[in-house]
Amino acid sequence: MTRWLLLLISVVTTLVVYLSTTSSPAISQTTDLWNIYDRVLKPAKYVDLTHSFNPTIPVWRGFDHATFKTTIAGSDLPDYIQSGQEYTYADHGFIATAYELPTDQYGTQLDPPAHWDEYGATISDLPATYTIRPLVVVDIHQKVADNPGYHATVADIQAWEAKHGQIPQGSVVMIRSDWSKKWSEVERFNQKPFPGVSLEALKFLHLQRNILFHGHEPLDTDTTPNLEGEYWLLHNHYTQAEGVTNLDKVPEAGALIAIGFAKPEGGTGGYARYVAICPPDWQYGISVLDTPGAPLPKQPYPLRRDPNGVLKPTPR
Repeated sequence: MTRWLLLLISVVTTLVVYLSTTSSPAISQTTDLWNIYDRVLKPAKYVDLTHSFNPTIPVWRGFDHATFKTTIAGSDLPDYIQSGQEYTYADHGFIATAYELPTDQYGTQLDPPAHWDEYGATISDLPATYTIRPLVVVDIHQKVADNPGYHATVADIQAWEAKHGQIPQGSVVMIRSDWSKKWSEVERFNQKPFPGVSLEALKFLHLQRNILFHGHEPLDTDTTPNLEGEYWLLHNHYTQAEGVTNLDKVPEAGALIAIGFAKPEGGTGGYARYVAICPPDWQYGISVLDTPGAPLPKQPYPLRRDPNGVLKPTPR
């Protein structure tokens, strides 16, 4: 892992020096960034930190569940389809899915300040720099195993720093509790006690370490009566990730995180995709070398909708 980080630092340093001395900055930017990709990012291991969402996942009890169904035509197209008719592979050559999403606080998500603050930034206000950052994973899963209601403390963060050094400015700090392993236990997942992050820990991370945001596996920041941690975060114009998974499959230090989210204008939440980028010798994940992504594998059976409207390969 250390060799990988040294390589990344070396490549980035070379890029900075080259860009500062070249007379063709546009060309140098292209070739050096591609060089970083080929040397560092292509052999890296990628681990998805995101739950797939469907109509049956855990959701805060104040919200409803999503509905998935076949898309129907919204108007007549002569000799092709009539308004209200379903699109099918057999008759139209394609299908589409209609999603009724009762809230943007659904599944793995990114909360912008507008979720709680009428003066807060919305999801479409977040800058493009929310793309790739250093990833820090603070592990509290053993304490949560002993006490399901355990909330991460400043001492937990300082213990991480004693092992790995100071948390990088602008990084993303994920709190590993392994609560995501209860994702299929829909009723239990949101019931107290469940793990959280203390207000003091959140203030330390943002005010002392100047992180970009933190993330946690439950769908709430804490279990205090007024959600004091979430209130403080969003009213002070910070964001947070909720409902993340697979934090047991990434290193505590030395990885990066890629951040993607839907961008509804004025949105108060983002359906998010988080992917950890780990060193090439990491035991988990897949690399671009092994899984290039194009073409994608063919399904073993035709896609059919299950009772919840989710498309799945289904034997005839």
